[in-house]
Order: sequence, then structure tokens, then C-alpha cells
Amino acid sequence: MSTATQTPAPTAGKKTADDVQALIRARNSLLWIVTREEVRVERALAEAAAGANYEIRFWDCGGGVVDAAGEEKAPGSGAKQPGQALKAIAEQKTRAVWVLRDFPPFLGDPGTLRSLRNLARSLPSATRDEARTIIVLTPHSKVPAELLGHAIVIDWPMPDRAEMTAILDTVLQALPPEIAATAAQNGVREAAIDAALGLTAEEASSCYSKSLVLSRRIDPRQVAAEKKRVIARERVLEWHDPDQRGLDAVGGLDLLKGWLTTRKSALSPKARAFGIPSPKGVLLVGVPGGGKSLTAKCVATAWGIPLLRLDLGALKSKWVGESEQNIRKALSVAENVAPCVLWIDEIEKALAGAQSESSGVSADALGSVLQWMQERTAPVFVVATANSVTSLPPELLRKGRFDELFFVDLPTRDERAAILTTALRGHGRDPAQVDVARIAAETPDFTGAELAALIPDALLAAFSDGEREITTADLLGAIQGVVPLAKTAPEKITSLRTWAEGHARRASSAERKASGQRGELDLG
Repeated sequence: MSTATQTPAPTAGKKTADDVQALIRARNSLLWIVTREEVRVERALAEAAAGANYEIRFWDCGGGVVDAAGEEKAPGSGAKQPGQALKAIAEQKTRAVWVLRDFPPFLGDPGTLRSLRNLARSLPSATRDEARTIIVLTPHSKVPAELLGHAIVIDWPMPDRAEMTAILDTVLQALPPEIAATAAQNGVREAAIDAALGLTAEEASSCYSKSLVLSRRIDPRQVAAEKKRVIARERVLEWHDPDQRGLDAVGGLDLLKGWLTTRKSALSPKARAFGIPSPKGVLLVGVPGGGKSLTAKCVATAWGIPLLRLDLGALKSKWVGESEQNIRKALSVAENVAPCVLWIDEIEKALAGAQSESSGVSADALGSVLQWMQERTAPVFVVATANSVTSLPPELLRKGRFDELFFVDLPTRDERAAILTTALRGHGRDPAQVDVARIAAETPDFTGAELAALIPDALLAAFSDGEREITTADLLGAIQGVVPLAKTAPEKITSLRTWAEGHARRASSAERKASGQRGELDLG
């Protein structure tokens, strides 16, 4: 009885290489490939060209033209100027793929730009034996307007999980057997592969090797530290260190925390195999200081994945198309780093002017975000927060963008006690030393942030009074100095509560009768 062997699915890089080979066979004259990985991509391009029965040649201004082996035996090998290279392509009428490295800077010269455009126009009419394809290999995705009608733009994907597994295996195979056997044991292997996603092949290999040199084993934490530097370098996302306390750092919001805890299992390989789709994300709407941003920071810790912050407002530009380009780059980086939590704080401010074009990102940029949210397949869990819904585009609230919408109200009395307890522990104080229940009863209109701010004020009062421990009286005194937001902007909370009815799930259970009623505040 024979058993059929299952052919492994092709990697993302292999799929892209196959697409390039098809484009070469189809006689496309100009491909614009965006990547930072010259070595990895050039190796794939050489295989694609060979599969299409084309020779391959590489050009750069430092070495001129070289063949697949890197030797200056190819025709035009002395052509180190861009104009000379394009002339060589036009004159050497042999079936070949010409890869131009770092070519975009030379396209600022009108003559060079015109020559490349002329080639892109003429090559499709060449005979089969004289067929040529030009590939511009560059990290820059912006194609000159003159070439847009000729160039096919391809974003070469970063190494996926299968490729990263092969990279790790290559590093381990180079080790002595006795070291390789113990370098990635006890689940470290899978964690190391996850930690490297988002790095280039060269970065991942270097990171694994560095970890082996420092500790004689693969340490996922060291790999993740390298990923943090990569995010900083791209300058389109911010890497945030998650709150190490996890969801325990969030006082109250029991329904929201329960929902998030349930969704964690959907990220596991078993869930993928079972057919459960990766969770898309959650929109948290509610009063400022209610714990929305804190929840975003804590869910990443609870799930054991990186936390990235996307500031849409910081990516906007006065130049046409640049805002969209920045946003697409940021979303691409997030997908490369996945699985991760992508935190979009105060999303209403960034998208407020999208419909009128007066401020914020443009309508086209909003379209890029919405399309990505609807169609992405990478495990990027979006946590978006908003303090107001009046300026949110209706398209953002449509079913399918997020898995769920939650409304974060003023905390109940029980939640206020939980917030105070968590805040006291966060400052190294024992909650049993103060009457937390009394403080919770005295602060019916306070947000979570306002409650947490009472602790530092009380500590300062105690420190000034002989460096003693804080007391209930210190906290009661701190309350007197606070005018809560609910008193200064009651109409805002009324508006949010009205909207939440029928539009969003509540993040907290209803307050029990014994603890008073939610909304003790008179909102008129």
C-alpha cells in the first residue's frame, strides 16, 4: 500500500518568481521590481530567466555588465554609464533579461529616461530570438510618470514562514552536530521563525548566527530585538513595547477582555488548520481615558505578539500620491512582521477630513486603508480607538472591516475599584492599606485615566508629609483637585451613549444594583 506524498505549497518568493517568468515569456519589455534584497531576488530572477530560456545579465554603474556568474564576459561589459548600458541592450540583439541595479537615480536625466522609454516601446516588436526584457531592481516604488504606461511594478515579498524555516535550517546545518541538536529545542524553533518574519533573508541569517555566537543557541528575543530596529529604520510604524502585565493591567472592561481572550486561540496553527479565519480586529469607541489605548498595548502581551502603532496623520504629505504610498508601505511592513497587533490610536482625527479633502489623509489614502482592512490575509490584528464617532467615515464602520465594535463607557463602581487596585499595585503599593471601595464610591464621574492619576498625587502628598505611606485621606484629598471630563463635557458622553445603543457592544457588564447605577452623573 503506497502513501501519496504531499507537495509543499510554493513559497511567496517562488510564486512571484513564477509570475516574473510568465511576464518574461509574454514578452513584457520593462519590469520594475521593488525590493531591498538584491542577492535573494537576483538568484530567483536568474532561475526565472533560465526557465524561460533567456540569458541573464546584470548592470550597475560600478561593475558594468556581468553575466549570471558575476563575470565580465557579457557583451557590453565595459558599459558603466547608464546611457552606455541602454545602448548595449539596444545593440545586443540576443534573447536576454537585463537587470539594472539602482537605476532610478539616473532617470533624473531626460536623455536616459527617454532612451529607456524608447527601448520599452521598441522591444515588444523584436523577433523571438532577439526578445529582451529589462528589469529595474530597486528599493524605490515610485515609477517616473513617463514609464507608467510601460512598466509593470512588482513588490517582491519578504521571506514567508516556509522560506524563513529554510534559512534557519541552513544556519543550523552549518553547525557541528552536537551544537545543532540543542540550538533550537523545546519550542524555540517555532518562536524563532515567528520572531524573524519581517526581516530580509540576510538579516534573519545574520540574526540567527549572532544569537548562536552570543549564547550557543537560537534566542527568539534577540531575533525580535533586530526586528525592532528594522521597524525603526522604515520610519512608517512605531514599535511599542507591550505592557508586560497583559490584560491584568486593564481594570474592568470584562466583556471586552473576555472577547479578546477568546480570539487569541484563533491565531494558532490548529485554528488555521481547522479553517478558522484570522481575526481582523476591533474598534474601541468611548470616553477619553477609558482604557482603550491601554487595552491595545496589553492585548499584544496577552497574545505574545509584537505591537506596532500606525500614526496615519504622520504619514500624510502635501505631495499627490505620497500619503497613499506611505500608508501602503506601513501596511506592507505590518504584514511582513505578522502575526502582530496594529494599533491605530484616535483614528477619527486622521480620517476626519478624508471626505472633504480639507485635512487628514486624502480620500484615496482612506481607500487604501479600507481596502487593506477588507482584503488582507496576513494575521495582523487591528485595534483602532476613537473618542468620537461623528467624524468617522461610514465606510469604516461597515461590517467586515472589524470583527467587532465595542463601546467603552465611564467605569462602574466595581470597575473603579478594580482600576484603583491595579494602579496601586503598579506603583508598588498594597491596595489593602487604603479603603478602595470608599474611593470608588466617591468618584462616580471619573474615567480610568483620572482614577489612575490619583495615585501619584496621593504619593506626593504622603512623601511631603514625612515620607509615609499613602492613606485613604490622601486619595480623598487628591479627588478634590480633579474636575472630571464628565463634568466639563457631559454632552460628549451623552452623544457617545446614544450612538452606542444599537451600534456597538458594551465593553463592560452592567453595574449591579447594590453598587449603584451607572451614570450617577447628571447629564441633563
